[in-house]
Amino acid sequence: MEHPKRSLLKSITWRVIAFLVTILAVYIYSKDIKESLVIGISANVVKIFLYYMHERIWNRVRFGRIKTPEYQI
Repeated sequence: MEHPKRSLLKSITWRVIAFLVTILAVYIYSKDIKESLVIGISANVVKIFLYYMHERIWNRVRFGRIKTPEYQI
């Protein structure tokens, strides 16, 4: 189980990478830096929140996790 702060930090670092990619892709298409920044910022603000919620939901799913023993000899 991850601490919520870890999920938040992972969300932020991933969105920084995605933000830069979005800005670059829009700039290549439009050649307008202002439009690229507006689209990049607005899309990534929403996506940070959605990714965080996705992480928190998956922390509750037991599928694919190995249960650690309560004690070890």
